[in-house]
Amino acid sequence: MPSRLLLIDDDTRLTTMLSDYLTGAGFEVSVAGSLGVARSVLASGAFDLLVLDLMLSDGDGLDFCRELRAHGHTRRLPVLMLSARGEPMDRILGLELGADDYLAKPFEPRELQARIKALLRRLEPQAQDDDVLRFGRLEIDLAERVARVDGQVCDFTSHQFDLLVVLAQSPGRVLSRDQIMDALKGHPLDAFDRSIDVHISRIRALIEDDPKNPRRVLTVRGAGYLFARKQDAEASS
Repeated sequence: MPSRLLLIDDDTRLTTMLSDYLTGAGFEVSVAGSLGVARSVLASGAFDLLVLDLMLSDGDGLDFCRELRAHGHTRRLPVLMLSARGEPMDRILGLELGADDYLAKPFEPRELQARIKALLRRLEPQAQDDDVLRFGRLEIDLAERVARVDGQVCDFTSHQFDLLVVLAQSPGRVLSRDQIMDALKGHPLDAFDRSIDVHISRIRALIEDDPKNPRRVLTVRGAGYLFARKQDAEASS
């Protein structure tokens, strides 16, 4: 069954071209030219991924992304955000608000297709039902792709969940940004921007008792990040 994509962009020329290209690549594509239409389409059907423009005629893509993450039926829906501005702060804000990836215009359709496939691959089950990582109050279920603290589900994006898994599968070991990027094959991270930092902050906000003084996901200055085996480890951030 083909993956269902929803393109949300008011550039009809672009959406027509992308729709034809992605349909030819085997996707089932729907198009919404405004946020109002997108809300109606999302309410009437299920999708596997959204491609969301940052600037639309009837609203802001960042606000819409925040809105999606606040609602249960779209909370974990992967979002690939597009922007003609391409400013680093736009990308950081998009990731902070729950976007899973960010692509600056202009771009090659082939790159968009590759990023879509990478996001969808990360949603495929890769573990047995009993493959669960446990660290005290934190439980990471690799089969269900969900993390829980004291039994409560953490609201991670797929990107953030995969980053948490990479760290948790090497407890007590310092991982550099390059090592993290190598482990996150298919994720469009840049070792020299703040993308990883943004996601680490979000992970800490959901699993740490005091995110400003983390005891589980630690920063080792000049080296990288360390997932502590025990929460009583000394934080170096």
